[in-house]
Amino acid sequence: MARAGRVIGQWVVASLAGAMTGVTSLMEALTPKVDKTIMLTSKEALEQGVLVLLNQETPRLDAQVLLSYVLAVERPALYAYPERALTREQEERFRALIARRAQGEPIAYLTGHKEFYGLDLLVDRRVLIPRPETELLVESALAVIRRMCDAGRVPVVADIGTGSGAIPVALAVHEPRLPFLYASDISSAALAVARLNCQRHHVAPRVRLLQGDLLEPLPEPVDVLIANLPYVGLNEMEILAADVRAFEPHLALFSGTDGLDLLRRLFVDARRLSLLKPAAVVCLEIGYQQREPLLALLHEVWPQAHATFTQDYTGWDRLLQVSVP
Repeated sequence: MARAGRVIGQWVVASLAGAMTGVTSLMEALTPKVDKTIMLTSKEALEQGVLVLLNQETPRLDAQVLLSYVLAVERPALYAYPERALTREQEERFRALIARRAQGEPIAYLTGHKEFYGLDLLVDRRVLIPRPETELLVESALAVIRRMCDAGRVPVVADIGTGSGAIPVALAVHEPRLPFLYASDISSAALAVARLNCQRHHVAPRVRLLQGDLLEPLPEPVDVLIANLPYVGLNEMEILAADVRAFEPHLALFSGTDGLDLLRRLFVDARRLSLLKPAAVVCLEIGYQQREPLLALLHEVWPQAHATFTQDYTGWDRLLQVSVP
C-alpha cells in the first residue's frame, strides 16, 4: 500500500504538471520525478490516470480506453490482469496521452480510431470525429438505396463533404449491390484520411474520391445525394463544447452566421447544375434549429418536393430527407 501510494503521488504530480500549458523551467525543476526503479502495474496506472482526469466527464472510462490502447489489449484485460507491469516506454506513452486528455483533446484523436456503424475508422485532426447522429443518416440513406436496388434500379450515389469517409465506407460495406459511389470534399487533407479508411475496409475500388467545392466535382447526375455538411453557425460557437472548438477542424464545423450557407448553396447548385435525376432523394444531416428556414428554402428551390424530418436520440430534428419530383 505504501509503495502504491508513493508511486501514485509521484506520477499524478508529474502528469498534472505535464498537462499544464506553458510550464516554466522552474516548475519543471520543482516537479517530483517518478522513481525509475519502480514498474507500474496496470491497476496502478489506471488509478493514476483516473486521478489526473477528474476534470473530465468520464475519467475512468477515458483512462481505461487510453491504457488498453497503449497496452494493445481489450478493456476487460485491464481487470483480468491487474498486476501486469508496464514497460517504461508504455508508462511514458500512457502519461503523455493522459496529459493531453486532461487538456481536453478528444479520445478519438489520441487513439487515432473511432467506431462508426460497426466499423473501426481512422481519424485525426484533419477530419471531424464521426458522431452517433450520423449513423442515423447512414441508416436513412441505406433504406433509400436498398429500395431502389430491390426495384431493379441501381442508383448513382454521392456523399458531399465526406470528411473521414465514414458515410461512403459504411454504405459500400453494408450494401454490396452498389457498384460504386462518389465521395467529395474540398479538403485534400480530409480526402487523404478517407482514402485510408476506404483501403482499411476494402472498398477503395468502389468509392470514387473527388476533390472540389460541394457538387462541382460530380461527373454526372445522381439518384441519391447525401451530405453531412458543416451546419453550425458562427453565432453558436460559444455554446459548442470546449474540446470541439479547440481541436476539431473549423472548416468541417461552421457554415456562416446561421450555419446554413453551405446547405443553401447545395440546394441551389443541385437545381442549377441539373445534378439530380428524376425521382432523386436527398438525405441531409441538419442543425437542430434549421427546420423552418430549410422548409422555406425548399419551397423556393423545389416547390413540389416532399420533405421528411427525423429526430435524433435527444428528440431534436437532425435528418432531412427530400424527395425531388
